[in-house]
Amino acid sequence: MAPVHHPDTAITAITADTAVTAVTAVTVADRYPVPRPAATAALCSSAAVRAAVPALRHFARNAARRWAVPADTVDAVSLVVTELVTNVVLHSDSPHLTVLITHDGAEVRVEVKDAGTWRTRTSPRLVPEDDDAPCGRGLDLVAQYSTWWLASTGPVGTRVVASIPVAPPPA
Repeated sequence: MAPVHHPDTAITAITADTAVTAVTAVTVADRYPVPRPAATAALCSSAAVRAAVPALRHFARNAARRWAVPADTVDAVSLVVTELVTNVVLHSDSPHLTVLITHDGAEVRVEVKDAGTWRTRTSPRLVPEDDDAPCGRGLDLVAQYSTWWLASTGPVGTRVVASIPVAPPPA
């Protein structure tokens, strides 16, 4: 399966065979309530299926590289998108999801939205997390790579936003 290049966006996207349904890059002005530089953004919608995880990781990595952020930031953006998309695929029952990644020079903000239902844990975890556990660390990783993150739930789904600082290049 060959990537599809979108010349208007300078983003290479995986074909619809991997469940990615739309890719757009835009310049977002007036996105923030306080004066900030205009942000550059990359937006992708996908079916919430397992194949979306590597496709959206690739999408995120390409967007961050296109913005020429440092390699550590590219890796952090890729990891955060992977963890948040995986949570949607495994836990939300949403048929689709949307990833919005913005860059304003100081931070890369990752936003993942779904149309699923937040399922609160009904009982405490029986076994503490350990080195052999196959999952359960996603949001801890997001917290480690972000200066802040938040999750909001509502009747039309869940929205998770994480802010990843852009480190200045070495002098």
